Amino acid sequence: MYISLIFLCPLAAALAALLPSNRRRPWLLPPVAMVHLGLVLAILAGYGLGPRGGWLGIDPPGRVVLLLVSVLFLLCSFYLAGYLRSRADHANRVFCSCFLLFLGAMTLVICTDNLGLMWVAMEATTLSSAPLIYFNRTPRSIEATWKYLLICSVGIALALLGSFFVAYSAVSRGMTPSLKIIDLLRQAPRLNKVWLQAGFVLLLVGYGTKMGLAPMHSWLPDAHGESPAPVSAMFSGALISSAFLMVVRSEHILVAAGDGAYASRILIFLGLLSMLFAAIFMIGQQDLKRMLAYSSVEHMGILALGLGIGGIALLGAMLHVINNGLTKGSLFLSVGNIDRAYGGKTIPQVQGAMRRLPLSGTVFMLGFLAITGSPPFGPFISEFMILNGAFAAGHFLIGAAFLFLLLVIFLGMGRTVLAAVLGRAPVAARRNNYRDGLLSSLPALGALLMVLLLGLYLPPPLRNLLHQAGQYLGAKP
Repeated sequence: MYISLIFLCPLAAALAALLPSNRRRPWLLPPVAMVHLGLVLAILAGYGLGPRGGWLGIDPPGRVVLLLVSVLFLLCSFYLAGYLRSRADHANRVFCSCFLLFLGAMTLVICTDNLGLMWVAMEATTLSSAPLIYFNRTPRSIEATWKYLLICSVGIALALLGSFFVAYSAVSRGMTPSLKIIDLLRQAPRLNKVWLQAGFVLLLVGYGTKMGLAPMHSWLPDAHGESPAPVSAMFSGALISSAFLMVVRSEHILVAAGDGAYASRILIFLGLLSMLFAAIFMIGQQDLKRMLAYSSVEHMGILALGLGIGGIALLGAMLHVINNGLTKGSLFLSVGNIDRAYGGKTIPQVQGAMRRLPLSGTVFMLGFLAITGSPPFGPFISEFMILNGAFAAGHFLIGAAFLFLLLVIFLGMGRTVLAAVLGRAPVAARRNNYRDGLLSSLPALGALLMVLLLGLYLPPPLRNLLHQAGQYLGAKP
């Protein structure tokens, strides 16, 4: 019952958000977020979690992603309460309703056990989130919206074709076709390998487009760069993590069929390619939000790399889902504050951020260290696990390439971040009355503190979730 409630709750709230009151409507978001997180924690504790096999069900990797999505939405909901209050010139009825629909659609992606329903839910995330990108109503935001809709729709169409191919892999062997994950895993050794491999490639390309893997990532820098900060945070932390979960489930079916090596080669190649693309476009990048968007491409590559390597690297990838999501949430929310204080998000518009906005500027600086894998933050632990997995599996060249690309990205990001946070703010920015506030600063700080905690101590409940996900996927540390 709780599984139904966790996606029906935001859907019902989305209808309530259509009621009048532009001023009070944003305050609907935090209570819904708290109820959603409470239901998620109840499910993770084992309440209302029935046996899999129907339309709904949460596998162990899905539980990890569901927890991240709910926590990140809670942080963004408090930020939005203050953000939308300061944007009283913009009607927020459509925005609040779509933001809640977006949460409901992502929750359904995670909580369904059927490839067909997953596809419907993933398409719903596209339709519900597109109006969020256009909130600022600028020519660049409408361009980003259309690019997001067109590119992601093509990707989702390929994913639908891949789902059909997977189903036909059973028909061609005379078996009853099914799109239920649990049935596909049970039938996997007897499925037609040719159709199954073709289906996996289409699913990977389709959901890899939504995930932001290179070279299917071209929508991501524009959508992240032009969206309001909390929307960018949800895109970079929650949406692409949900798409990664779809890739994990697709790869799991192929592994169960005995074709894990085939999936591994493709994932490792796309992982390194994504990191390479990110490194190239981050060198000399002047736009702070686009820089973070390319960082998302990098970290989706890291996740694909960990999934492809397997073993301890797979556990590292599941931990990195949480580390990357929380760190990106902190970074995008702090950059949102910087953008509002400076009236821009590019160098040299933004200089001296640590003096102009002491809290947001400091969080942004520390977030940069965290996202580039610096100790003692969480991403250092998860990236080290992936590197350790590469060397343990004998992939020494892959491990060396991984380290080299991390170094290049660190240098590229560092040059832009230091230019933004150090020095003296321009005169126009000093005349701006915007200052750090509780609702605008505490969510970013809270996410960063959680990332720091995960680098120093992994809570036992979260450790159990990660171990269950690893065992389910066949990881052998």
